[in-house]
Amino acid sequence: MSLTINIYYTGQNGNAKKFAEEMISSGIVNKVRLEEGNERYEYFFPMEDKETVMLIDRWKNQEALDLHHKSEMMKEIAELRNKYELKMKVEKFTEWEEKQ
Repeated sequence: MSLTINIYYTGQNGNAKKFAEEMISSGIVNKVRLEEGNERYEYFFPMEDKETVMLIDRWKNQEALDLHHKSEMMKEIAELRNKYELKMKVEKFTEWEEKQ
């Protein structure tokens, strides 16, 4: 059962986009994508909100997500988030499977 997390990073003066760009250029995004259980890690830019970036982060299960949260990369991500003075809003979705 996969978990999908939408994270909205919001800042000022284009800082959310700069954050996403540095996440990619620093290699952090590629490291996350290579983690066991990661199924998706992609940034999107809402057309009507130029100061927000949305991350779609998908994991195989809660255990994989928990290991990611304990990784060294989380410290790097937090440092970048602080550097760009971003606020976060998080939404978590669980895949629904209907038994027949």
